[in-house]
Amino acid sequence: MAKRELAKAFEPADIEKRLYDYWLTNGYFHAKDKSDAPAFSIVIPPPNVTGMLHMGHALNNTLQDIIIRFKRMQGYNTLWMPGMDHAGIATQNVVEQQLMKEGSSRHELGREKFIERVWEWKEKYGGVIINQLKRLGCSCDWERERFTMDKGLSNAVREVFVRLYKEDMIYQGDYIVNWCPRCHTAISDLEVEFKSDASFLWNIRYPMADGNGEIVVATTRPETMLGDTAVAVHPDDKRYAGKIGKYVILPLMNKKIPIIADEYVTMDFGSGAVKITPGSDPNDFAMAQRHNLEIISIMDGTGIINENGGPYQGQERYEARKNVIADLEKGNYLVSTEPYAHNVGQCYRCKTDIEPMVSKQWFVKIKPLAKQAIAAVVKEKTKIIPKTWEATYYDWMNNIRDWCISRQLWWGHRIPVWYCDNCKKVIVSTVDPDKCPDCGGASLKQDEDVLDTWFSSALWPFSTLGWPDETPALKTFYPTSLLITGFDILFFWVARMMMMGIYVMKEVPFEHVYLHALVRDEKGEKMSKSKGNSIDPLLMIDQYGTDAFRFTLAAYTAQGRDVRLSPERIEGYKFFVNKIWNASKLTFSNLEDYDESASLQTVDSPPDKWIKTRLNKAIEEVSTSLDEYRFNDASAAVYRFIWHELCDWYLELSKPAFYGKESAEKRTAVQKTLSEVFQATLQILHPFMPFLTEELWHVFKGDDKDSIMVSRFPVAKDEWKNDEAEKEMEMIMDIITSVRNIRGEMRIAPSQKLNLLISAADERNRKLIESNQGYILNLANLESLKVEINAVEPKGVATSVTGSTKIFVPLAGIVDISGEITRLEKELGKIQKDLQQSSKKLANRDFMTKAAPDVIQKEQDKVKEYQKKHSTLENALKKLKGIHK
Repeated sequence: MAKRELAKAFEPADIEKRLYDYWLTNGYFHAKDKSDAPAFSIVIPPPNVTGMLHMGHALNNTLQDIIIRFKRMQGYNTLWMPGMDHAGIATQNVVEQQLMKEGSSRHELGREKFIERVWEWKEKYGGVIINQLKRLGCSCDWERERFTMDKGLSNAVREVFVRLYKEDMIYQGDYIVNWCPRCHTAISDLEVEFKSDASFLWNIRYPMADGNGEIVVATTRPETMLGDTAVAVHPDDKRYAGKIGKYVILPLMNKKIPIIADEYVTMDFGSGAVKITPGSDPNDFAMAQRHNLEIISIMDGTGIINENGGPYQGQERYEARKNVIADLEKGNYLVSTEPYAHNVGQCYRCKTDIEPMVSKQWFVKIKPLAKQAIAAVVKEKTKIIPKTWEATYYDWMNNIRDWCISRQLWWGHRIPVWYCDNCKKVIVSTVDPDKCPDCGGASLKQDEDVLDTWFSSALWPFSTLGWPDETPALKTFYPTSLLITGFDILFFWVARMMMMGIYVMKEVPFEHVYLHALVRDEKGEKMSKSKGNSIDPLLMIDQYGTDAFRFTLAAYTAQGRDVRLSPERIEGYKFFVNKIWNASKLTFSNLEDYDESASLQTVDSPPDKWIKTRLNKAIEEVSTSLDEYRFNDASAAVYRFIWHELCDWYLELSKPAFYGKESAEKRTAVQKTLSEVFQATLQILHPFMPFLTEELWHVFKGDDKDSIMVSRFPVAKDEWKNDEAEKEMEMIMDIITSVRNIRGEMRIAPSQKLNLLISAADERNRKLIESNQGYILNLANLESLKVEINAVEPKGVATSVTGSTKIFVPLAGIVDISGEITRLEKELGKIQKDLQQSSKKLANRDFMTKAAPDVIQKEQDKVKEYQKKHSTLENALKKLKGIHK
């Protein structure tokens, strides 16, 4: 059997790298482009090339690896496609900061040299996260690793752009976009994050041009009034019925602007009149298009007031705000200022306040694509799990705006559009042209912008498989089987992959989309470095091992619920790893002389039958739960079976056979059961704990010729199903548990032998108990056991009832009942005093309002603990007083 002894403890640091290298060397992660086995494929959400492993990555990739390992063991030809995203803004920022430290800049280098520098950075520092994913045990097909800027994916990007352009799905136009003055680029609606800002609402007087009265407008951004081109009111607002079509004077700029009527205006907000600044607000921009208003941009790309800002030219936007307010007061235009909280949009990358700005950008006409992507989910060609996210998906897709795909960056896929200097021809091509197709001129200039990073990411499921070439991999693995990702990129990425997959491939990109929640701290608060509650996954792996870390993530991943994590919870599953290791040592020592070829005449013992039927149910529960992406249920089933059934019961019940108290044939029968059960146990645990199970598998098999990951995942065996044996054994276990509980309640030492009287309900139960009395005598540590049908309860006994069976433990000479009653009453009094003191503190309003949250939580935890102890002591006291009568 086992040919080498296990170390005293499982040491992850010594084992994990060795085993990961073993997997790589033997090519166990590699999928076959052609295979008779059914295909199962996942594409990894590509981490940014600048990325470092955080808890979100750890959760996401652990869940993917669990499913991939599970499906691989089920016999699927599994592909987990890895890769990285070029992360346009993030990567350019990193390299620009490097240049800044060197006293240089990208503009000083020039575009070509700067891009060379980014590639150098990528080769030297990029992709650290890939090695970190390997430490997590990720079984990706690393031979296929892709990068969104590699040659194949770049070809795919150009192909899709040109195809969309030729089908009139891409256009260029002046449009108001979210502009980041720090990153100097447009960003999409999805890349804007909102923060609450306690600001002000300024009410400003706009005099009527004819001198008859005024209109008061309210704004949160007075500096933008420099670009006002109208004042708007609702057409049904009677207050302004005679003023529509007239003009007001724009304060500070001293120019006439019209009063227009538009149903967009809300009559009950402020005065019911609003200033219209088409160059600084998307709603105003839309209104300007409806009313043919002039569009004036008052800022440049860095947030500085330009020549259209009159005397404020050259001022930074927030400096201009202060000066505009001061000048409005001086000119008696400021009616009032009132506090006003509202949301301010910020760049998701650098946290700079975004500035709506009109500029020439490239767009994808998205509604036709969105329509097909909506239909695919409605028809369940793609299922979103949990289903509750479907409503959010539909809502966003139904209200989608055209996608601004151009970015004013240098790092990224440069837009494949060229302009002929001679005849002004616009050339859109998948290959770099050397001359104009119209005039033959060679003076061509490529568009300066690059594509939004999400454009290449949207093609990820098929571009990584070789498209636009018709590769065997594309044929085998597209559509992919599953996408696992965070709900926060449902629109950024998932929806766009749906649209592009259907558009290009005429098929959905994946059958299932599983959206997991966020990882928070144990109190449910968002993790952040500033709060000091963030957890470094690599530190957790160093401290507790990858297997304990992975299992914790799976155990706390329930559909639609955030994952609450703490180092203590991970440490708890480190104890589980130790439990498995120690159980394995016991198993191997008792299987050393096991002869698999020995013929057996004896039937299975009750514990053998019981553990087999329990294993059957564990296999079914784990398989069903993983198929339904109920990771917490799957891990709970594994944990329950290993800790509470295999370790706590079966191994203990089997010790008499192992220690020579049973016949040799019975010992061999128990060895056979243990060998079969242990093998299947390692297999159902493997997707969650790959390193531990691989190490134990090699010891169990006696060599490392084959990996556990390519063994077949167990299926329930019909011959192991035995509900009757399960019920009978559980009755015996309940009796043992009852005796152990009495020991605990009465403070009887585990080493103290007891006499036991059992009252059985009928002859059948009496025979059942007597035929299994050896297990009860051994595990309950009894001196004697007597079974009677409907026995009368003797005096001076502790009693327990399980089903129709009564258990009596005589206490004479074992427990000083009077002394124990006195002790319990004294302890109960102390607990009552402590409970009152803590409860009083929590009822104190000053304490609840002034104390720190962690201090309050500590006091609340104390109250719960006191209440639990109080209940336990009260029950024990009640039992003793009942015996003492």
